Amino acid sequence: MPIYEYHCEKCDNKFEYLVFGSNDRPECPACKSKNVNKLMSACGFLSKGRGGETVKAAAGTSSCSGCSATSCSTCGH
Repeated sequence: MPIYEYHCEKCDNKFEYLVFGSNDRPECPACKSKNVNKLMSACGFLSKGRGGETVKAAAGTSSCSGCSATSCSTCGH
């Protein structure tokens, strides 16, 4: 069951919601409005080497010096 991030149009609250099925409609926990939009969430990962050292990281942490990209797929590193 995925957890999605939502934004409430009524009260400007941002919240996470655990979705149980395709027809599950979240409501804002602050104001109970159903006028909410799903947000694009950034995901992250760490690749570990055999010794446990971090080999690659993604989503906002670039290991390239001077790189402003949030994904290493843009520069190939």
